Amino acid sequence: MRWRLKRVLARARRRKDWEYIERRVNYYCRLNAPVALPADSPRLGEHTREGMASVYYFDTREFIRWFDPQLRWRLCPGDVTYVPEWPSVVKSRPIAAEGEEEANACSVLLKLNKIRHFTFLKDRMPFRRKLDRAIFRGDVNRTTKPHRVRFMERYFGSEICDCGIISSAGDCPEEWMRPKISLWEHLKYKFVMTLEGNDVASNLKWVMSSNSLAVMPRPKYETWFMEGTLVPGYHYVEIRDDFSDLPEKMAYYVAHPEEAERIAAHAHEYIAQFRDKRRERIISLLVLEKYFRMTGQLPAERQ
Repeated sequence: MRWRLKRVLARARRRKDWEYIERRVNYYCRLNAPVALPADSPRLGEHTREGMASVYYFDTREFIRWFDPQLRWRLCPGDVTYVPEWPSVVKSRPIAAEGEEEANACSVLLKLNKIRHFTFLKDRMPFRRKLDRAIFRGDVNRTTKPHRVRFMERYFGSEICDCGIISSAGDCPEEWMRPKISLWEHLKYKFVMTLEGNDVASNLKWVMSSNSLAVMPRPKYETWFMEGTLVPGYHYVEIRDDFSDLPEKMAYYVAHPEEAERIAAHAHEYIAQFRDKRRERIISLLVLEKYFRMTGQLPAERQ
């Protein structure tokens, strides 16, 4: 893989979609000034499965094997909701405010835990044939996911939303418990709640690939999916942080199905950019290449 790297990246720069690729690379890796990693940062060759979920080991291994094992890096596996002190590879990061993009520059996004976060569906049921209700299934925790608890308190047992939890920390009403259902069963409903969990809403990707509408407050965290670039009212249905306007928004799109179908179409267009596996690999390699360049371990000029 290391022998092929220069050739693969050289060909990438001759692609017709190079400007698009470069924009995404710079979105994921916002390091714009050289920064040295601490001397005790692990080398790529020292990367092991010890102490981390296997999905993070294999998803990083897929791409770091293209690079010199003597290169140093930092990896923060898991649901990351903070910005590390030093440039680190992460699955998720806080979304930076407009004009303050450098605030999360030390969080370098890579496509991690993709088996869970990058599942797409082919929904054959048109929006107009679906139930005029919303659905929510997920786990809740009053300490780490209090917003989900507030949603359940507000809408459990309501006529507009089929709400249920599949697990909790044990401090929620037992009547909230519901058995797990398949992704396909969610798609019987016009609206699917995509509420952030520890970090992002893991169901957002497959909901946006369907003919149902993703419904959520404006996201606070982002992954390789670039949640920070989603446009409310264009890619998804935005509701207030306190969920109070959910009935109003649902009633509007039930009464205006053509607008709902446009949002679903825009969501499908957004999803399409992640379906090109070859281009996704190129972007991943370029993100790591930029990371190693900006940490002073590769020449400043791209080869």
